[in-house]
Amino acid sequence: QDRLQNVVQIKSTGGAFAAILSDRSVVSWGSPKNGGDSTLVQPLQNVRQIQASQNAFAAILFDGKVVTWGCPYSGGDSSKVAAQLENVKEIQANKVAFAAILSNGEVVTWGLPNQGGCCAHVQARLKGVKQIQATSLAFAALLSDETVVTWGHPNFGGDSSMVQQKLQNVQQIHATSAAFAAQLGNGSIVA
Repeated sequence: QDRLQNVVQIKSTGGAFAAILSDRSVVSWGSPKNGGDSTLVQPLQNVRQIQASQNAFAAILFDGKVVTWGCPYSGGDSSKVAAQLENVKEIQANKVAFAAILSNGEVVTWGLPNQGGCCAHVQARLKGVKQIQATSLAFAALLSDETVVTWGHPNFGGDSSMVQQKLQNVQQIHATSAAFAAQLGNGSIVA
């Protein structure tokens, strides 16, 4: 409790919290299996932002690198993609995976592969990514050409092939726990 002073950001998983303090260090507490124990990645300094899945945390450092901890099956282990996690601009999370937008507009994912943690089948199309939204088990990326790429569990929005032709001139993506909606430039919605 003594360390929970000067908190600038707090995130939670299904059973733990992580807080960035004003000195940009991190304190975590709660269930260790849900990311409440960050001792293996301490000292955690120079943290810009934290994102949380259901059971893991990902911290973006000011140098653009990423540190993860918590349940490995929920994205708490990013070791397989650690070398690619450079110049990270933003991270989005679903329940069991993370997706990082790099400063060059490309995407790196980790976590459960068939639920958003692997984007290999769409990786070539993930260029110029401006925004990523998440449902419980999928991701949707808005590209700079105003089109959308989705991946993850098909029942949670990970397969947009039925509406792909309509996903042009997309201005924004919205998400529920199981579906995406794309807002087009003419004010219409594709869902």
